[in-house]
Amino acid sequence: MEEEKQCQQCGIRMTGRLDKRFCSNQCRANAHNAGRRQNSGEQLILSVNSILRRNRTILKQASPQGKTTTYRQVLQVAGFDFRHFTHLYRTKQGNTYHFCYDYGYFLLPDEKVLIVNWKPYMEQNKV
Repeated sequence: MEEEKQCQQCGIRMTGRLDKRFCSNQCRANAHNAGRRQNSGEQLILSVNSILRRNRTILKQASPQGKTTTYRQVLQVAGFDFRHFTHLYRTKQGNTYHFCYDYGYFLLPDEKVLIVNWKPYMEQNKV
């Protein structure tokens, strides 16, 4: 038996089974994901992960070949957020590098930033 109803996600009119709640798989998935984020605080995690991915992308674009020096303002204009990073690396000299996954930076004097790639030997001094 068919009955005309509205999609619970987008509100579009639909026909079909009596127990049908969504007009498409996309609406069903969107409703499910929205409910999960609201119920468990997932929104904060998604937001921070988004910032970390953006930071990594900016570092990668600024330093495609490896070690590079740029200005802090260049990264900020590109949308880099210096408050978010995945881990720290301390050198034997006491310098601290902030990493966003496999790309890191070290704040130099005069508002400069040294961008580096993660190397296997760094695993020993990971903080």
